[in-house]
Amino acid sequence: MSEIKTIEQLKGIYAEPSARAKNKVLPALDAHAITLINNCHFAVLSTTDSQGYVDLSPKGGEPGFIKVLDESTVLLPDSSGNNRIDGLKNIISNPKVGLLLMVNGIDEVVRIKGTASIRTDSNLLSVCPDGSKSPKVVIKIVIESMYFHCAKAVMRGKLWSDDYKVNRSILPSLAQIFKDQQNLESNAISQDEMVKYYESSL
Repeated sequence: MSEIKTIEQLKGIYAEPSARAKNKVLPALDAHAITLINNCHFAVLSTTDSQGYVDLSPKGGEPGFIKVLDESTVLLPDSSGNNRIDGLKNIISNPKVGLLLMVNGIDEVVRIKGTASIRTDSNLLSVCPDGSKSPKVVIKIVIESMYFHCAKAVMRGKLWSDDYKVNRSILPSLAQIFKDQQNLESNAISQDEMVKYYESSL
């Protein structure tokens, strides 16, 4: 197998993108992107650590949990988690981020690139409630580019259907996974107990 190392080699394999594909990148949100964001309930945030490794973090909430301040700015609440704060630490090292936004029932997704900052302004926290309370911080993203990604990947993966749905029982509880991975001696709680814990800490 040969390794592709140059842009020229890549271009020798792939056809030239269409004019529509080339021109779809916009410098700010348009009305269609804002509509999707206002209905978004799941997103993936990409950050880069101080060594240059990319990290991905899933983000979820009620539809519209990501707030549009204006066509160039969105707010992403940092909901309660495990306190590793990997993404937040990465933003301090390198504020350049990516955001992938999805809506159940829509196969197209929105991709955003921008510059992030971590904010504790009370007026920003108040517009991004984390359930019944305000988050500790919000991630303010100033958009540098955005575009709609076509539906093919979601269609291939049948993301919004049950076609590829598996039974949760193919894996043990996360507590058991951690026990196995870390050689812990303590007893691991069951999946049902894990779900109750998750629900109590949302």
